[in-house]
Amino acid sequence: MDVLRIIGELIHTTLVFSTALILTALGGIFSERSGVVNIGLEGLMVSGAFASAVAAYYAEQAGMTDSAPWVGVLAAVVFGILVSIIHAVASITFKADQVVSGVVINFLAAGLTVYLVKILFNGAGQTETLNTVFHNVNIPGLASIPLLGYGLFSAYPTTYLAWILVAVTWYVLFKTPFGLRLRAVGEHPGAADTLGVPVARIRYIGVLLSGALGGLGGATITLTTTSNFSHNTISGQGFIALAAMIFGKWHPFGVLGAAIFFGFAQAIKNFVQLFEISKSIPMEFLYMLPYILTILVLAGAVGRAYPPASLGEPYDPGKR
Repeated sequence: MDVLRIIGELIHTTLVFSTALILTALGGIFSERSGVVNIGLEGLMVSGAFASAVAAYYAEQAGMTDSAPWVGVLAAVVFGILVSIIHAVASITFKADQVVSGVVINFLAAGLTVYLVKILFNGAGQTETLNTVFHNVNIPGLASIPLLGYGLFSAYPTTYLAWILVAVTWYVLFKTPFGLRLRAVGEHPGAADTLGVPVARIRYIGVLLSGALGGLGGATITLTTTSNFSHNTISGQGFIALAAMIFGKWHPFGVLGAAIFFGFAQAIKNFVQLFEISKSIPMEFLYMLPYILTILVLAGAVGRAYPPASLGEPYDPGKR
């Protein structure tokens, strides 16, 4: 039973780490399927983590203790959308280089959030620790199943939400008129425009959805594992989500598998600590593991993952 419990713990930890990657990578799908490169996923996660920590803290101070985490989630989604507007305006309206715009989002979010934390919390380098965060929700009957029960059916609400959003994203992209238009705009915006599809509007929606989901991804880290926000709360998770999106070939279920793979790599260090193997393996190597795997996976995916045909190309109606 101890071994089963440990394996269940590994599965559970893998899902905890993969949740933020799933949500953020789904956001990247909406943006890049519409033809807009979104290197700024890291910045969107940072923005969401910051907004959720601040909003949840002030909700607690206002006496909204029970609903504080959900207030944080809402704030993260809104703030993520606001930050993504900058990328949308630069990339779509002004036709700036989309990679450069995304990099700017990353630097802007990293600097602005730390600056605002220092203003709001009297010069401190991090927000106050939250008293109320999300806790595991057990699905009656299923949570008691040996091995898989604790791993799969005793999870944070945000993990269940991520699973649901994978299915919703798949349905929206491949079973609705909006999804067809979004994919058409990413593949051949000129042809879509000829058929009356508003290219700029569709791309704006795609980028704003990426902001909402990226902000939500950042909030899951603050509201489940760290309980506060500081400059190293995200620590490159947005770039791993970007890798998961590419490795998953811009498909929701592919992203789910890739995110679980990267989440497992991050959970390994907790697993090793549990068995005290870290005495013979330097922990620095374990912390490097997710990033090394990211590089290896992307190197292996080159030439095999085919992005939308018009990804990264600004659309000019006069030149269609």
